[in-house]
Amino acid sequence: MTDLVSGSTREADARQAVRDATVPPTAAAAEEARRTSSAPSRRRRLPLALLGVLLPVAVLAAWLLATSVGGVPSYRVPSPLDVWTAGVQLAGTGQLGQYVAISVQRVLIGFAVGSLIGLVLGAVVGLSRVGEAVLAPSIAAVRAVPSLAWVPLLILYLGIGEDSKITLIAIGAAFPVFTTVAGSLRHVDPHLVEAGRAYGLRRVSLFTRVQLPAVIPSLVSGLRLALAQAWLFLVAAELIASSMGLGFLLTESQSNGRVDRIYLAILLLALLGTLSDTVLNVVQRVALRRWR
Repeated sequence: MTDLVSGSTREADARQAVRDATVPPTAAAAEEARRTSSAPSRRRRLPLALLGVLLPVAVLAAWLLATSVGGVPSYRVPSPLDVWTAGVQLAGTGQLGQYVAISVQRVLIGFAVGSLIGLVLGAVVGLSRVGEAVLAPSIAAVRAVPSLAWVPLLILYLGIGEDSKITLIAIGAAFPVFTTVAGSLRHVDPHLVEAGRAYGLRRVSLFTRVQLPAVIPSLVSGLRLALAQAWLFLVAAELIASSMGLGFLLTESQSNGRVDRIYLAILLLALLGTLSDTVLNVVQRVALRRWR
């Protein structure tokens, strides 16, 4: 009797093992397998990401050697310690924080305004053949104007306050968004548009619910270019009778012969531009995962 029960138990265990082997994995098991398989790839990508640090470290080491044992005069190329000391001195007086804050504020406001204008113009040109025929040639002509060429005109019409500076930054930020949005909207899948129309979507609702989400990855790429352009236009904007900001720090340091502060302003501009681009890069990755 005991052998019979034992045999029945073994047979039941065997049937259960067969069922377990043939039942498809659950969502949780599949997710666990995906995480396990992707872990080595993330570990492989980490050393590749660290490669981006090598060049800045090499440049810093060469800079340090050139100024310490290379015989390069400090009035031409200050040492990293001199630049650090200049930054500490400005931070101690509170000027450095004010300069960084006002520059970041100008860039963000100009970037937001310019991106909105570029989005609207890009939608008009990308969705309407009439809009493209009317606006595209004029926008191409305005885009060819150098940034410094706008400075006298903006001073004449808007004065030397914040409006002229933010307007110049907005001009620089508008064109990358316009170009990417207009080009992407022309290539939206027509079947997707027809499906939206079949559900009763028209014009604005079709644009906001179908066409705009379809070009979100391209839009985010355009926003990254626009943000970089906004930082480029910042220095030109702060040439407009500015008394604060990193662009003002550049021009004032040039007049005073403070090469260490010139290097400091350039390094801060590079750092802030990199940080802001990193934020938008994260947004781009999220957008690509969401709308892929």
